[in-house]
Amino acid sequence: IIKVATMNTLDTMLQMARDAMDRAYVPYSKFRVGAVIKAQSGRLYAGCNVENASYPVGSCAEQGAISAMVLGGDLKIEEMVVMGDGENLTSPCGACRQRIREFAAPDVLIHICDRTGVRKTMTLAELLPVSFGPENLQR
Repeated sequence: IIKVATMNTLDTMLQMARDAMDRAYVPYSKFRVGAVIKAQSGRLYAGCNVENASYPVGSCAEQGAISAMVLGGDLKIEEMVVMGDGENLTSPCGACRQRIREFAAPDVLIHICDRTGVRKTMTLAELLPVSFGPENLQR
């Protein structure tokens, strides 16, 4: 799902994340997650988690949104929403934090949400301190 950002971008991102959650394929865990990226271009990209019978081979919502962004021709994350249900915060897993780091600066805001809205906002640096990124490979 790709949309162009509007004046009320966060509200649009939240609705896209709800829609993505509703489309998640989670027959095993029943744990739905939606993620939406606002790219540097202003376009919005959504992803949902997709499980399969070989449990560790599924894909996370963040991974899906990043893939959609790259396919759409964008390479920079400006802002991100991650949405899941439950009492605890649904923050990106460790692997997804590293995936996000590939395309986002340390000061990029990640909004941790549930269906009712934002529960906590953090920077990528707060989610993944002392991170390893592309610049570490430059000589």
